[in-house]
Amino acid sequence: MNQNPDKILSASRRTDIPAFYMDWFMDHINSGFFNVKNPFTKTIKKIDVSRDSIHSIVFWSKNYNEFIKARAGEKLIQLGFNIYFNFTINSESSLLEPLLPPLSKRLEQLNKLACLFGPEKISWRFDPICFYGTNDSGPIKNNLSDFPLIVQKASKLGIKKCVTSFFDNYSKVQKRLEYLYKKNHQAVFFTDPPMDKKKLVIHQMEKHLASAGISLHLCCEKKIFSTLDADTMVRQNSCVDGKFLKKLFKGNPEIKKDYGQRSKKGCNCTKSIDIGSYDAHPCFHNCLFCYANPKIDTIINKVGF
Repeated sequence: MNQNPDKILSASRRTDIPAFYMDWFMDHINSGFFNVKNPFTKTIKKIDVSRDSIHSIVFWSKNYNEFIKARAGEKLIQLGFNIYFNFTINSESSLLEPLLPPLSKRLEQLNKLACLFGPEKISWRFDPICFYGTNDSGPIKNNLSDFPLIVQKASKLGIKKCVTSFFDNYSKVQKRLEYLYKKNHQAVFFTDPPMDKKKLVIHQMEKHLASAGISLHLCCEKKIFSTLDADTMVRQNSCVDGKFLKKLFKGNPEIKKDYGQRSKKGCNCTKSIDIGSYDAHPCFHNCLFCYANPKIDTIINKVGF
């Protein structure tokens, strides 16, 4: 029985803390608490983050440059915290992810994190897979062009896990597309491939990754997972995985499933405390497909879209 487990801190599903809010994060770590606002009820809860109460911190980012420059990981380890990284690295696209550093720079960051903290503490996310067009008559494109290159680089570093999912068409995404068209006359539309196409893509990715010693995991893609061949080695993912964190760091972390996430769609995440805020921490990468709150959404709300 997992009596009084230590908490897992998630930083963060709601924004990119390592890229934009590390000073704020470290200030609160040093103060010993975070005030966390529930995004639905708006109630605020004080979260103790002493080493005695937190087993590990799971970071999520597309750009770890500021994290690395600040030596934040080394400082957290010196304070006694265990750290794990979800690192999203997709193909280079000034349309889909306009304000990210070049892919070469992000791969340098991946190399640095692997050398400093170990490849076993990194989950590479190629997420989401996007199919899209830029006018009504042109060919449908995708963002898989740099996938083989990233596989090669990750494999050489000893990274063993790749996580993926397909684009979800949130209503806020449509508002961004409408805004871009009105502002720049830039027509962009996302498409949802049929299940057979998705299945083919996943099997091709699985085969390519397996040849490099990397396993493929699906994030919130229960329907696709159920269609895969019986001999597939693809697995459903836990982006926050208490059992794996226990294996990695020992100790007594939380291992109960987080039913507050998208469990019906296949999310297997362990319960964690996410300390990011959609309102207070907008993300400045301005990714077109983002489910959270990129800065562009603040602009759209101001102009009344």
